[in-house]
Amino acid sequence: MESIRTTCAYCGVGCGILATRTGARAVEIKGDPEHPANHGRLCSKGTHLGETVGLEGRLLHPMIGKRQASWDKALDLVAKRFRQTIAEHGPDSVAFYVSGQLLTEDYYVANKLMKGFIGSANIDTNSRLCMSSAVAGHTRAFGEDVVPASYDDLDTADLFVLVGSNTAWCHPVVYQRIRARCDAGAKLVVIDPRRTETADEADLHLPIRPGSDVALMNGLLAHCRDNGLIDETYLARSVSVPDDFWDKVGEGSDLWSVARACDLPPADLRRFFELFAAHPRTVTLFSQGVNQSLRGTDQVNAILNVHLATGRIGKPGASPFSITGQPNAMGGREVGGLASTLAAHMDFAPENVARVGRFWAAPTMACKPGLKAVDLFRAVGEGRIKALWVMATNPAVSMPDAGRVRDALAACPFVVVSDVIAETDTSKFAHVRLPAAAWGEKDGTVTNSERRISRQRAILDLPGEAKPDWWIVTQVARRMGWRTAFPYDRPAEIFREHARLSTYQNDGARLFELRGQAAIGNQAYDALEPFRWGGEAFAEGRFPTADGKARLVPARQVALQEPLPKWPMTLNTGRYRDHWHTMTRTGLSPKLARHRDEPLVEVHPDDAAELGLADRGLARVSTPQGDSVFRVTLSTGQRRGELFTPIHWTDQQSTGGRTGLLPRPLVDPHSGQPGFKATPAAIAPVAAAWRGFLLAAGEVKQPDCLWATRVRVAGGVLYELAGEGDPAQLDALLPKGERIEALDRARGSRRLAVLKDGKLAAALFVTREGLLPSREWLIAQIGEAASPAVLAGAPPGAREDRGPIVCLCFDVGLKTIVQAVASQQLTSVEAVGAALSAGTNCGSCRPAIRRLIEQNRSAANAG
Repeated sequence: MESIRTTCAYCGVGCGILATRTGARAVEIKGDPEHPANHGRLCSKGTHLGETVGLEGRLLHPMIGKRQASWDKALDLVAKRFRQTIAEHGPDSVAFYVSGQLLTEDYYVANKLMKGFIGSANIDTNSRLCMSSAVAGHTRAFGEDVVPASYDDLDTADLFVLVGSNTAWCHPVVYQRIRARCDAGAKLVVIDPRRTETADEADLHLPIRPGSDVALMNGLLAHCRDNGLIDETYLARSVSVPDDFWDKVGEGSDLWSVARACDLPPADLRRFFELFAAHPRTVTLFSQGVNQSLRGTDQVNAILNVHLATGRIGKPGASPFSITGQPNAMGGREVGGLASTLAAHMDFAPENVARVGRFWAAPTMACKPGLKAVDLFRAVGEGRIKALWVMATNPAVSMPDAGRVRDALAACPFVVVSDVIAETDTSKFAHVRLPAAAWGEKDGTVTNSERRISRQRAILDLPGEAKPDWWIVTQVARRMGWRTAFPYDRPAEIFREHARLSTYQNDGARLFELRGQAAIGNQAYDALEPFRWGGEAFAEGRFPTADGKARLVPARQVALQEPLPKWPMTLNTGRYRDHWHTMTRTGLSPKLARHRDEPLVEVHPDDAAELGLADRGLARVSTPQGDSVFRVTLSTGQRRGELFTPIHWTDQQSTGGRTGLLPRPLVDPHSGQPGFKATPAAIAPVAAAWRGFLLAAGEVKQPDCLWATRVRVAGGVLYELAGEGDPAQLDALLPKGERIEALDRARGSRRLAVLKDGKLAAALFVTREGLLPSREWLIAQIGEAASPAVLAGAPPGAREDRGPIVCLCFDVGLKTIVQAVASQQLTSVEAVGAALSAGTNCGSCRPAIRRLIEQNRSAANAG
């Protein structure tokens, strides 16, 4: 079959994909070599998208309560309950909570319905949790939310400064371009409290104290001023500088004060300043480590100040670059998906409200910003919002203080959830569930981190009764009485209207405008090639402000919170390489599941020794908001006194690892973005009487024990287990069939296998004091002919133990790489790639491979 050109479902890099159907629900995935965002490259998640397009767990029919309903009944009920709530309590008694997983067309109609016709701005997006501080910082500095950089800048920069971004894991395709430039001589500085895989490859890693970014950037700016690096000509022509700006920057910005505030060696700080001074073509890339802070907007502006003051903006290879987390976070920002914005990059100034109202012929325009995410769910819990519609996101997991969010959802009189998945931590609170189209079935557009709009094209037919999100919202709007305002029958019609609004009475005051697409035909829309709006932003030194100048915004370092007696640790949260958000997609892929198959809490070994924590043991992480159990892993990349946990695990996958329960519901005062990166916390060991694993073909009910984490494997499911009491209770979860068993009473070990027609259907291994075998061989035996020898957990005789998988793309294990490096005397990542293919696709494993090469070299030198 002919390949379909579409875009990846994951991060904001916006990679192009060539997707070829190979069956009813089977797709072959390749990178699109013609797409300018990736030129054919894909990361591990994108490479394995084909493993995630099945119908497992899908919501395929509208549901009212626990009963299947027709679309007419479900839509009529949603429209009726929203109309009644508005009539009784006013428009601010309802809210939408939407997502960067939506396409721009979906986002547009939801925003139009809420802000133009319901008459409230209570529509916010989960992009509030990841990128809203960047939005606020851009708007304060530039007058508009414009990312000035492009990916082409990465090919010409001489210095990369990565701030709060594990780019090798979270944006691997961007990182490949950075590495290619570094291999040609560019320098890399990584600013991150953790020594991540990205930091491992840096020329300089600055493990700053969490929350000290403003002090660092102000110190850099003061250094630039003291050493004649300020571009006075550019400032005079293109930047407005407050009268007291330099006095404020100078306070506490000497080298020694900054080193003390950031907890850095002065020599390392001086080296950073000198690298910046020596390389005018600098790109500073920042992400969640900057944005997800209680002072995130100031941290963004501190970065922008440095680039504006030194004239490193609007030039090839010189720019600040906010790299977004979700595939369409930018598209949502363009249509006003945030409660604090209106549409087409307009705010709620009276003239903008009037302008959008005229364009939409809107009867009830929202006149002021609505509730941002944290305040929105607080209002739900307080009973001020009485009807809530959640689209394509899982706030019961992802919001800070998620336990309180769950309480709010449970108390809300009417909750609607539009989703792909039938059972999520959020959907269990829904009165109505609406089946939405999934990635492979969507048709519309998305905008990536460099402002490039690309087409999302459907690869697969809509399954069951699933519908696109724009269709669902349109149908509800019509049933609420606004049929003529929502006449859409296809996404091209919505895109044209969105483009026309961007140009309506826009005399150049806003850089965002899609003039060339305002009259695009249906066929031209279907064939639309990726394009970048705004061109080379700020190349002429002009900005979308009243005087045409950017603004330096004073950003002052606030006093950082000292450790609290009851909560002496600091919790940081973030992503894993091969998982995405709450794993409703990546959790379906056996390959993606194995890189990090359990939620781990990373602890410095010295902290672990003091607190009695054992590597691979269990520990309870507690904060004033809640607690959850994690598997412990020791990491010298952690700063002393700090912890790291992943955001991905939910009730559907694990009894522990619930990071969303832990962060404080405190937000940046400008952006409303929660501070996920520095929560006061405590950690303590959790004793388990036994540990083990359960492997089965098909599905198994989640075991009821202290620790049970579900891992998708080829042919079935694996649960990693630990518990108290008698593990014999787990027998009830095993399927029917012939049972064979082995006991070792001395070690408290029990091994049990279930055979069906002579083939392995399930295996349960538990022990109190003994060893457990590697899962890899047993996983391969699921569905295969088996004998009592399967209880050994390994085949007779010697076999190759590949070790943990390092290169997911080519399924290469750690021990395989170590053996090849030693036996073949491989001395570079490229040599390993030539021998094993490892590291030659997405590149996210290259730091790990380089580390193994260095360890082998050190061992050889020591010998």
